[in-house]
Amino acid sequence: MLGYAETCKTAFKNGPKCVRSYADVASVFAEFALLSTYVGVCCIYTILISDSVKQLVDRYVPSVILPVEYYCLILLVPLILLCQIRYLKFLAIFSLVANVLLVATYVICLYYIFGDGFSISDKKIAGDPARYPAFISTVIFAMEGIGMVMPVENAMKKPQNFLGCPSVLMVAMTAIVFLYSTLGLFGYLQYGDVLRGSITLNLPTDEWPAVCAKIFIALSIFFTFPLQFYVVIDIFTKYTLPRISGKHQNIVQVAARTIGVCCCVGIGMALPLLEQIINLVGAIFYSILGLVIPGIVETVFKWENLGRYNWIFWKNLLIVVFGLGSLISGCTVTIMDIIKILSQKTE
Repeated sequence: MLGYAETCKTAFKNGPKCVRSYADVASVFAEFALLSTYVGVCCIYTILISDSVKQLVDRYVPSVILPVEYYCLILLVPLILLCQIRYLKFLAIFSLVANVLLVATYVICLYYIFGDGFSISDKKIAGDPARYPAFISTVIFAMEGIGMVMPVENAMKKPQNFLGCPSVLMVAMTAIVFLYSTLGLFGYLQYGDVLRGSITLNLPTDEWPAVCAKIFIALSIFFTFPLQFYVVIDIFTKYTLPRISGKHQNIVQVAARTIGVCCCVGIGMALPLLEQIINLVGAIFYSILGLVIPGIVETVFKWENLGRYNWIFWKNLLIVVFGLGSLISGCTVTIMDIIKILSQKTE
């Protein structure tokens, strides 16, 4: 069964003669993009959990005021232990619990959105065009889970049910689009421009339903962390374990997972800016991983049969151009935001 990088390599090997020599380069680039993307996702998860915990501790233990970086560090040991789980079938249990907690959080957020009432008269119909790149980067980050598509399909008992109509992928993405769209729209109508990187951070800290939502989101992200980290460690083990003797493989696995989690947490501590890191990961990594690479790979694979009027080529060209445009514009806007925030902190 092929993974993401192997699919890229196979497509180039069987594509036009002029690109066959780049098969290994395509594989390495795809692997690097995949690795970088999910390291970034794990960093975001670390920051989100830490922000949620910090809000509650600041409210209920006012004598202990710590910067968010300290909470990232406190999370290190629990995350290392959780990420020692090696099989998707066991991680699926944690993912199920996380999904239940997310649904509960979603319901609580809607309770606060509609319970307090909202007015649309004081809201902007459209945002500042200069912020569109950041918005697109956030949407790309939220909607794409391409790195988990092939590992999940390969691990399924009936992989033929993953695609098609109806299918596992279609049901999952329909639910995701509905949840994100409704929560994003109504969340903005309630909180306006003060809406934060996670809507749970806008909820009050002195009411038990809101406190439950903050705890639920922290736990759900905590339980989902090893599933995202699975992609990172899968790439590492694929290239290293075959070169290591059997008696040393276990210790290498433990060490690699420990070092990997430390790197993710360390990056999160170095730049604990949730909204900006989400935009950056979406702009750079998900644009490449979910738009640019798939567009190029499909074009190469179907080069001999691009359809009537070469519609597959033109379709993929638009996707690649959109991906590159999102990358450049999203990075520019987000980096400027980061520079502005850091300069304000030093003043």
